Amino acid sequence: MFIFEEILIIMVTASLTGILRTIFILILVYYAVKFLLRLFAPVLMQQVVKKAEQNFYNQQQFNQQQNNNQQQASRNENKKPKESKKVGEYIDFEEID
Repeated sequence: MFIFEEILIIMVTASLTGILRTIFILILVYYAVKFLLRLFAPVLMQQVVKKAEQNFYNQQQFNQQQNNNQQQASRNENKKPKESKKVGEYIDFEEID
């Protein structure tokens, strides 16, 4: 029981040097992350722009292929001869008052 109370007292009490060391480490980590982001952000942004450009190019190619396929299909439909059945003469009737 004596050891448990001693550990509890050590855990509860905090020293000024421990707090200052923790604050110093947090500030150091903050500036390290900030520095690394400034260093790697342009490279990351370049990769994002390249990826977006590639997606845009692929989408344009896909749309262009779709348009070509639709145009070819409409050309093929236009080339087929249309069957017209003549049922009779068309007579235009007019009303007489």
